[in-house]
Amino acid sequence: MESRKSHLPEILKNQIRFLFFKGARPNLRDHFPDYLVYVVLVSLAAGVGRYWDSLDAYPWQYFGLGSVAYIFVLSLFLFLVVIPMKPANWGCRSVIVFVGLTSLPALLYAIPVERYFSLEIAQSMNAWFLAVVATWRVALYVHFLRSYAKLSVYRVVVCTLLPLAVIVTALTILNLEHAVFNIMAGNPRETSADMAYFVVIALSFFAVWAFPVLLFLYIATIVRDWRNSGRDAT
Repeated sequence: MESRKSHLPEILKNQIRFLFFKGARPNLRDHFPDYLVYVVLVSLAAGVGRYWDSLDAYPWQYFGLGSVAYIFVLSLFLFLVVIPMKPANWGCRSVIVFVGLTSLPALLYAIPVERYFSLEIAQSMNAWFLAVVATWRVALYVHFLRSYAKLSVYRVVVCTLLPLAVIVTALTILNLEHAVFNIMAGNPRETSADMAYFVVIALSFFAVWAFPVLLFLYIATIVRDWRNSGRDAT
């Protein structure tokens, strides 16, 4: 029986190719369990690194469980959003592995910048880390939709911006941790993550306004496809 360890070089090669937009083609039909174990472990490491020095995190966040749940919840969400757009090569396995492979850049969050820099500099660096990781992941998602799912540019735009609008709004409501609530309550205690949270709040303002327009375009595209398929059938 072939050793599971023998697949690790292939997985790492595809991870690097994927992160640099080189068109990774993992063999999910035969090696999906190996990729699943890999992305879960990387996600756990990213989650632990994100909260290891946080004083306000919950126990499940310290163990990285939130990052693992993120893989499966986001995968299901993206799978359901994109499938009405008639993508090619679209399946739960490929989406789960794609989302999992985007976890590696989040290791930037594990850098304890507040231990080596002033609070002001640490806040700025954390905001930049957030911007770099978020932009990188969105770019990977766009590349995935174009090169793997074979969607048109218009459908890529809709299938990218609509989930972003939903996710940013949800992050604002559900995932701003205790620092934001302390600020809103007038608590003077500051943390190195404050500026990153303000960035998310600013993005959420635009997301709330963009969501109705994007939802309309999304539904209109689905309805148009349905009507066209009806005409073709007749």
